[in-house]
Amino acid sequence: MENLTELEKQAIDAAINGQWDEAISLNEKIIAEDKNNLEAYLRLGFAYLQKGDLKKAKEAYNKAKKIQPENYIAIKNLEKIKILETKKNKPYSTSTLSPYAFLDIPGKTKSITLVNPGQKAVLAGLSIGQEVFLNIKKRRIEVRTKNKEYLGYLPDDISKRLIILIKAGSSFKCYIKEADLKNIVIFVKEEKRGKKVSRYAPFPINNVFTSNIN
Repeated sequence: MENLTELEKQAIDAAINGQWDEAISLNEKIIAEDKNNLEAYLRLGFAYLQKGDLKKAKEAYNKAKKIQPENYIAIKNLEKIKILETKKNKPYSTSTLSPYAFLDIPGKTKSITLVNPGQKAVLAGLSIGQEVFLNIKKRRIEVRTKNKEYLGYLPDDISKRLIILIKAGSSFKCYIKEADLKNIVIFVKEEKRGKKVSRYAPFPINNVFTSNIN
């Protein structure tokens, strides 16, 4: 019998690195040793969901729900799967994520919760690590998928700041960090800083930012 604590650590590490096949194998080993391991079923469901295997993801989450009927993670993901099945969509595939993919760099990166999130049918198809894109719309910045599907807006203060920077030549990369049917958190990273705003960090630690940039 393998040490369950070590298997759990390996399963978590595999998920962090986006190694979904490895994560599935490790969680199945854990379940073989402990058939009532709630966390293993939740991790297994998530791994299958990231691979787009809705049937097996549903099976894993239903087993988690049998162990703990009120488990919020299982319930919300079963709702997500139901929407995907109805719309005949699949979660977006994700590339292997580096464990440093969401590494915070003071002043250059920021995790942002979107406001006015889009339709559940669109949000249900999002995957962790999926690249998304900023789109300036009047005085706000909206976030859309590669297929132009609306996801939500950046908060007004951040929109205002980034509009100034983007118009001055700065550019940013954005990825889905967290997503469910009600909330989306994106990870925004500065890729290039415009010459006119070379002295200004996009996400200043002390929140001091001068909007009067010429």
